Amino acid sequence: MLTAMTTTQSNISRRGFLVTASAAVGGMTLARDAAAAGQARTDAARLPPYGNGTIPPGIRSRTVAGVNGLTVHMLESGYDTPDRPAVLLLHGFPELAFSWRKVMLPLASAGYHVIAPDQRGYGRTTGWDGSYDADPDPFRVLNMVRDATGLVYALGHRSVAMVVGHDAGAPVASWAALVRPDIFRSVVIMSSPFEGPPPLPFNTANGAAPPAPAPTDDDLDADLAKLNPPRKYYQNYQRTRGANENMLHAPQGLHAFFRAYYHYKSADWRENKPRPLKARIASEMAQMPTYYVMEKDKGMAETVAPFMPSAAEIAACKWLTEAEVDVYATEYARTQFTGALQGYRVRRGSDPKSLAEMRTFSGRSIDVPSMFVGGKSDWGTYQVPGAVDRMRTSACTRMVGFHLVDGAGHWVQQEQPEQVSALLVRFLRDQASSSGGR
Repeated sequence: MLTAMTTTQSNISRRGFLVTASAAVGGMTLARDAAAAGQARTDAARLPPYGNGTIPPGIRSRTVAGVNGLTVHMLESGYDTPDRPAVLLLHGFPELAFSWRKVMLPLASAGYHVIAPDQRGYGRTTGWDGSYDADPDPFRVLNMVRDATGLVYALGHRSVAMVVGHDAGAPVASWAALVRPDIFRSVVIMSSPFEGPPPLPFNTANGAAPPAPAPTDDDLDADLAKLNPPRKYYQNYQRTRGANENMLHAPQGLHAFFRAYYHYKSADWRENKPRPLKARIASEMAQMPTYYVMEKDKGMAETVAPFMPSAAEIAACKWLTEAEVDVYATEYARTQFTGALQGYRVRRGSDPKSLAEMRTFSGRSIDVPSMFVGGKSDWGTYQVPGAVDRMRTSACTRMVGFHLVDGAGHWVQQEQPEQVSALLVRFLRDQASSSGGR
């Protein structure tokens, strides 16, 4: 048995190396071309079919030009019947439109035109600057809302019945529902709770004390560095110039990096036992696994390497096959991570310009029907202490469901697609019923 397992691991390792190496060679060539041009451009005709044969029949890949300066690559289902209401699915990091492949057909079967784009900075969507020193403005959340709106309009819809955002897509979906409730008529927030717009000081002219500034990620990092061993917050790491190189050229190879990263944050890693944290202080935050609060002297590649699943665990992982891991490794080898990482620099944390834009909507809430879906084994629900309570009590005034799905970690719609699909379809039907129709 040991010999057989060793042989299997060797085959998987060799296969992963060959896939990653070939993808990396092509990826580095295209990336150099993109850097020279200042844009992430791709000749789609030269690329293999999206998904490498792993996308179910009934889902097609297409591009839509002229969307807020982008040519958007997207997956869609339910496109063969005209006049269907639309559903828009926004993926997270490090993911792609591909991440929605398992829930698209159930939504289409329920009567919807299902749209899942590669977001700005990701995959086969082009027109964004892929360099670290790019102008960050196009990656700010309000422009990402414009991306979503532009795509919906380009496809001939005046509104969508539901926008769903997972992980880094969650703030985009949330802000879309807050800013344009006439277009985004309901919202499902996955894995990353929405706290609402940052507040403005109130009644200070009459003597009220201004609110104390919230601790920044830099403040948190300074405290984490004092722990033994010293730690650091992953979002600060993701903002650094070196994060792209560390993941892209992971010593274990890009395929193995994705496999370990996805395993470590899933319910398959049995030590993922999340719970609410009391405060955003080092001693509390350090209770999270190292994919969120990293060891100070390690990059993400080194952080996830010890959690590479065994050959037996890989073979048993039905929610993410080796062929599906290849899709992520191949696409990111070509595009690199920098565009995807721009969101950590300007959509999260304390970027002054983004805060100023968001304060335009201070005091506003999401007033369309909303629902939260996360994995029961996902620390993402609790990584911002108090965010769940703020979402449920003030940021979303019509939250009709809060669900933590059994058997799922961070990648909830991939790990438990049947449960997630059922929740989404029920939510849509309930909203259609309460509004007297679609």
